[in-house]
Amino acid sequence: MMNASNQTSENRMAKLPSVDYLIQQSAEKFQSIYGLPELTKVIRLVLQEVRQTLLNEASTANFVDADYLQRIEKKLTQRAEKKVKAVLNLTGTVLHTNLGRAVLPKEAVDALTLAASEACILEYDLGEGKRGDRDQLIEELLCELTGAEAATVVNNNAAAVFLLLHALSEKKETIISRGELIEIGGSFRIPDIMKRAGAKLVEVGTTNRTHAKDFVEAITPKTAMIMKVHTSNYAVQGFTAHVEDDVLGRIATEHDISYVVDLGSGSLVDMSIYGLPKEPTPMDALQSGAHLVTFSGDKLLGGPQCGMIVGSRDLIHKIKKNPLKRMLRVSKLTLAALEAVLHLYRNPAKLPERLVVLGQLTRPRAEILTQTLRLVTSVRSIVETKGLTIDALEVMSQIGSGSLPVDLLPSCAIVISGGNKNSQKLVVRLEKLLRKSTVPVIGRMKDQQLILDLRCLREDQEEILIAAIHHAVLNLS
Repeated sequence: MMNASNQTSENRMAKLPSVDYLIQQSAEKFQSIYGLPELTKVIRLVLQEVRQTLLNEASTANFVDADYLQRIEKKLTQRAEKKVKAVLNLTGTVLHTNLGRAVLPKEAVDALTLAASEACILEYDLGEGKRGDRDQLIEELLCELTGAEAATVVNNNAAAVFLLLHALSEKKETIISRGELIEIGGSFRIPDIMKRAGAKLVEVGTTNRTHAKDFVEAITPKTAMIMKVHTSNYAVQGFTAHVEDDVLGRIATEHDISYVVDLGSGSLVDMSIYGLPKEPTPMDALQSGAHLVTFSGDKLLGGPQCGMIVGSRDLIHKIKKNPLKRMLRVSKLTLAALEAVLHLYRNPAKLPERLVVLGQLTRPRAEILTQTLRLVTSVRSIVETKGLTIDALEVMSQIGSGSLPVDLLPSCAIVISGGNKNSQKLVVRLEKLLRKSTVPVIGRMKDQQLILDLRCLREDQEEILIAAIHHAVLNLS
């Protein structure tokens, strides 16, 4: 026997409007913007949600046309919202892998926009009037900046390492120090990459100490190369020993095998001239005897995501003949942005002004402190209405993306905290609300405090941050 609540639910569902009726009611406002197929799909989703609500025995909801239209508009807006959106990176990590790593300079953005919106040179030789090589767009610049004989580009540095191993060491041996068998984010492990590339891993030395004789004694007729991996995301300190590039290069040359260096992050200039910790460069490695060097484009170099291989012309030629090269090649957008960034390196004196990443990394603490104090003053009153404390605090930023893990950068942050458990819970909710802002604000929580490191905040973004804090605090409960 049907009870009264079930009868009520069925009666209310029987009165649900039809899809056609809701299309008629909403078409004038929404169809031209979203199109009829999307509008129809959303109306069906809304009706499904309403049915679920009405089936709930405890529900006393009654829906009129305005309720349906409101729900339709909200869902249309949600579905149209882009997943890729700008955020304020206030984490204190400049090259944040989860937030897109390097912010491109204007020159790269302009070049990328041009390549995306127009037909452009990609694999076309203007001089000969026939098909060309897409690497020609950046090879000359890369060779000039690194001292290499030749260069090629693939979609990231992991791909560069994999392609190099597959092309030069498949079914052969690659010797590497045990202390360099790294793992980076996303479970990228050198031993796994070698295995999948078809190369046989030969480990030598120990975790903390490896000597030249370890490499020499491991060389066999099946050896294709010696590989050195820059341990960019950790440091081994204390009782250590490693073999210098020039020694490994000499050993490889004497035994007619290749010596390759994976720099990981990679930088095209000596970072110490800008007051930053020194990081090995491709030019350093090649001058010390490396035959090939791989490095990333979207880390310290400050460009788009890509992986570069530079060095011996003969070895680069072999790599480019490998079928995997086509699978791993980069698009015209990447090449356009990379070319623009590489051009900036021809004028190192202007790099901090023009290369966004370098500008962020070299920003002095005094400048960040002035900005922090200004913003704290702007939002203090609204934050304190919820019983929270806000201060400017000296903190340490990090470079990120496995670059110089031990070295930190003096910075300043807005710090919001609570004096008791209830207010500390409010701080946690505030952090979540800021992440849901129109322009998401991404900070970090530490010791029950919300820390907003302003190293990467531009002056033109200050009003965005102020508005986000105001809105989030007003919605705290």
